[in-house]
Amino acid sequence: QVQLVESGGGSVHPGGSLRLSCAASGFPFSRYVMSWFRRAPGRERVLVANVIPSNTTTYLLDSVKGRFTAFRDNDKNTLYLQMNNLRPEDTAVYYCSRDSMTWGQGTQATVSS
Repeated sequence: QVQLVESGGGSVHPGGSLRLSCAASGFPFSRYVMSWFRRAPGRERVLVANVIPSNTTTYLLDSVKGRFTAFRDNDKNTLYLQMNNLRPEDTAVYYCSRDSMTWGQGTQATVSS
């Protein structure tokens, strides 16, 4: 059974950091492109990052460049999103995805003063 479980969300002040994790199981993780998406309140879900099997980030949302880093550990079947210098507009539910068809339950990140 394919399963994606996100963790690491929370509430931080502007300028703070969070590291999100996505634990994958039930499929050969190292063979798949993995993605982070986010859905802000009242808005559509948007792609934040794509990470190919070689741990290269092939896409990063313009508004997070220089602040967010997406990477993976294929030995641990885990995808990560390191979020630094967070802004209120980064407040969203963050989801990891395989092929934009399999989704985790999401983890909430809230940035407020």
